[in-house]
Amino acid sequence: MVFTITSSLHQLPLLPPPPDDPVLTPLPPLLSHPLLPDWVLTIIGPVIAYWALSITFEIFDYFDLFSRYRLHTPEEVLQRNRVGKKEVAWWVFIQQVLQMIFAYMLSYWDGVELTGFEEWEQYRVYLNVVRVEGWMLRGLMLLGIDGVGLEEKIGRGIAGVSALVKGAEGVMAGMGGVDATVATATEMVDWRMAVAAGLYSYIIPAMRFWLALFILDTWQYFLHRLMHTVPELYRAIHSHHHRLYCPYAFGALYNHPLEGFLMDTIGAGMAFKISGMGQQGALLFFVFSTLKTVDDHCGYKLPWDPLQWMFWNNAEYHDVHHQSWGIKTNFSQPFFICWDRWLDTQWNDSAKATSERYRKGREAVERMVEQEKAAATAASPTSSVTATTTTVTPAKENGAVAANGKTVVMNGAVEKIEMERMVLLGGGGGAKALRGVGVCLAAEEDSGWDDNSSDGSGEVSLGDGAANASGRRVERELRNRRAATAR
Repeated sequence: MVFTITSSLHQLPLLPPPPDDPVLTPLPPLLSHPLLPDWVLTIIGPVIAYWALSITFEIFDYFDLFSRYRLHTPEEVLQRNRVGKKEVAWWVFIQQVLQMIFAYMLSYWDGVELTGFEEWEQYRVYLNVVRVEGWMLRGLMLLGIDGVGLEEKIGRGIAGVSALVKGAEGVMAGMGGVDATVATATEMVDWRMAVAAGLYSYIIPAMRFWLALFILDTWQYFLHRLMHTVPELYRAIHSHHHRLYCPYAFGALYNHPLEGFLMDTIGAGMAFKISGMGQQGALLFFVFSTLKTVDDHCGYKLPWDPLQWMFWNNAEYHDVHHQSWGIKTNFSQPFFICWDRWLDTQWNDSAKATSERYRKGREAVERMVEQEKAAATAASPTSSVTATTTTVTPAKENGAVAANGKTVVMNGAVEKIEMERMVLLGGGGGAKALRGVGVCLAAEEDSGWDDNSSDGSGEVSLGDGAANASGRRVERELRNRRAATAR
């Protein structure tokens, strides 16, 4: 039976609908291996992608490949970051365990994905194509254009091309050609169905994928900005991630577990469900989002990296947010920058001014390294190290450390902390530093979760002199022990 849509312009025959009772069967898996169904791939795929790309960038670091594209020198990564790579890997492992548990629950609730209804869905798209066609014909008539005649000419041309293609395929297969001189109305209708099939198979899935990207971006922007706006949230949760001033690839998911669950796991799951993607679409979305997040923290500005030239929001863009001078900007992640632009939170300094800030940071670290080397050289080679335990009471004073054996002055509330003070016996600058010389802390150190401070929005200011270098070592020892105690 052929259905028709009757209009004042012409009578258009429709293709018959699919059978009334479609047979639904489980969707064939991407891989034929019985131990790797789609739901398992959805769980482990993002984790495999995360570590595969992270290890690639670690190889770049280890063999010093593409060093001219680094955003930070190895010395900066070592000196400025406030957490070691082993600890970073541990917290990433915790987040990925939570992520896999959530993915398993999501797959369990969704059940087995079925197939067999696609013909009906495609037929509904076809009917919408026919309706849009009618609206376009009426619009052309209002403009004085013979829309019906134009449509027939276009339809015959496309049907003829289609017949020629089929004929060429038949000749190559030894089956003879096909007469392409006659294009009937039925062929034109078939062409409309081909348009509907293209929309259903490619355009609509692409739109769902883009919608999922936008939903995830929106969720992460506002939650991310909220954590930088409310000091309590920053101190308790988000400052954990900002202990990495010089990000590297596998530190992308170094977060407080609550932040990782809310921002990444819940955000991606919500984007997947709202967009209406299937399980295989979810696998693509989760893996792509994971690769993009790792790439945004890789520490390299690679001109041939497709994830960097496809998006304005890339490693260079996000790295600005990890700097003390850019921490209140560039909240958007991981794909687009539209929310930063719409709400005026984008870093707007010129490229020259931004490069100058990076240069000053590198030079400050280089001076600090040279000062520490000088302090180590000045110390007596026969000096010994004695460890004693003392109660250290940090006073509420901004940006100084007095390592005089009794009191250490740091930012934060007054609290008693047990630590081992390293006393250098013998002469040299290191011993002088421990006899009470003040040390100027980097203002960027204010943003760490372990010093109970607020937002870390200060400028980088590293102290001068060999005494400061030795004092910084004491301060680092204190900081590390406080972090261990907090954990």
